[in-house]
Amino acid sequence: MFEVTFLGTAASTPSAERGLPAVLVQAGSERFLIDCGEGTQRQMLRAGSGFRRLGHVLLTHAHLDHVLGLGGLIATLGLMDLRETLRICGSRETMHFVGQYLGSLFPLPRAPVPLQFVELQPGPALATGQFSVSCFPVKHRGTESLGYRFDTVARRHLDAGRLAALGVPAGPLRAELAAGRSVVLPDGQRIDPDTVEGPPARGASLAVVGDAEEVDTLIGPVGGADALVIEATFLERDAELAADRGHLTAAEAGRLAAAAQVGALYLTHISGRYDPAEIAAEAGRFFATVSVASDFDRVSVTAASRRHSS
Repeated sequence: MFEVTFLGTAASTPSAERGLPAVLVQAGSERFLIDCGEGTQRQMLRAGSGFRRLGHVLLTHAHLDHVLGLGGLIATLGLMDLRETLRICGSRETMHFVGQYLGSLFPLPRAPVPLQFVELQPGPALATGQFSVSCFPVKHRGTESLGYRFDTVARRHLDAGRLAALGVPAGPLRAELAAGRSVVLPDGQRIDPDTVEGPPARGASLAVVGDAEEVDTLIGPVGGADALVIEATFLERDAELAADRGHLTAAEAGRLAAAAQVGALYLTHISGRYDPAEIAAEAGRFFATVSVASDFDRVSVTAASRRHSS
């Protein structure tokens, strides 16, 4: 399961109701910040999320509305005496910009908190025993942009019928098999885990895309995700303007969700020129399970429920 908190859902200009782009993802015991628009540290306080256990910032691209909050966030972490290493990740182009930006603010490497800069290439980015994070290219105005996908590890369950047929009693022996270790029954029969495993339970998956100018190349990378978070800066009536500025319309986001067969669609990067209900309605013509995210919305992404939000 992944817990998603929308910290900033505005497009390039904030409003009284919407901050600049930032999404907080909790995966197991770890937390990831995707993008860090100006004022993100205040949004985290308002959301009640706090700053502890924030280990990674995953940047989609180097445009200011997605990265300018890094300086304030790092300064705040230092003032709160939180000294765990913060890993800032993104494409080569993004990390080059971020290095220059932060270097102008702090005497690197003596920043307020320990920083690690990680250049990412499309493909696997991080893996634990519980989940993995991968990234994929996104087209946006000639930038080296990345989208991110979180996938929980699919786990196999023991087949109760097979256990009974082999005479494996409930208790410690079954616990050993569930942990992936072979056991020996009282009659001397050896049972290996793979002989009593059922089909793997599908894990949860979450895809997050920042700014994008087209959707065809995204169908594969986000395909089958239980939740897709993506921009919808314009409506279809302004498609020419959207194309000129390298952004999506709500209709394009809806078409992508339908083509990729995702579980739920969450729209963000919302322009103040539109009514959110109109944005949801336009995307909803192509994909029914759609929401326009607001600042501080929280969503639980699971494989079982496909959608649960608060």
